[in-house]
Amino acid sequence: MPLISPDDGYLTVFNLFETKTWEGQERVVDEMKDIVDNATYPGWISSTVHAGVDTPGTLNYIQWRDLAALEARYSGDRFKNKTVPLFNELATSVRLLKTEVEFTQHHPGLGESIEISPKRDDYAVFILLSVEPENQKELLDTLAKPDEWLKTVPGYRSHTYYRGLDGRFVANYAQWESKELYDAFHTLPEEERPADVREGRVRARSLATNRWANSFRAVHSRSAEI
Repeated sequence: MPLISPDDGYLTVFNLFETKTWEGQERVVDEMKDIVDNATYPGWISSTVHAGVDTPGTLNYIQWRDLAALEARYSGDRFKNKTVPLFNELATSVRLLKTEVEFTQHHPGLGESIEISPKRDDYAVFILLSVEPENQKELLDTLAKPDEWLKTVPGYRSHTYYRGLDGRFVANYAQWESKELYDAFHTLPEEERPADVREGRVRARSLATNRWANSFRAVHSRSAEI
């Protein structure tokens, strides 16, 4: 059962694939499932495959023991000569994002941990904010901090901020009860948000150079026996 925690020390990798059609998405999901089901890589912790909801695409949430374990996987002949060409053929865009968990928060009704699982019904929102390396820390300081108001918003379950290891992005993986409740939050007029939240959003927009987002549902997951 994959859990999100800033204390486990894992390297988190987001594999993002965009496709032109829903049929293309299903092909990528099927290939991902096969890879996950046969994963035996040293240092691999877990993989959770997500299917796009609003726009065709997939997200694979992968936990590794450390960067060295990931790089050993990437240097393998099968990965370079079969896996990479296959997904470049199936997808219109491929992104492999190496990150570390910077901050997590969840609704108190969820217990003590954040779980990612296809057995849950989370509407998962992934937001990728590009940033100049010299501004990454300030962007994280602005966004990755407790937000008590968010816990009161209908449908909110959790959110986690990730620091891109290359210094050029910040990622947010959030779980919501439904698309409808997330959309209500996302389109909430600015004047209805707390003053400190509004100030943080303004500052974050001034620091980020680009924003990319999609929504997903977890459809397949497997963890290593640790």
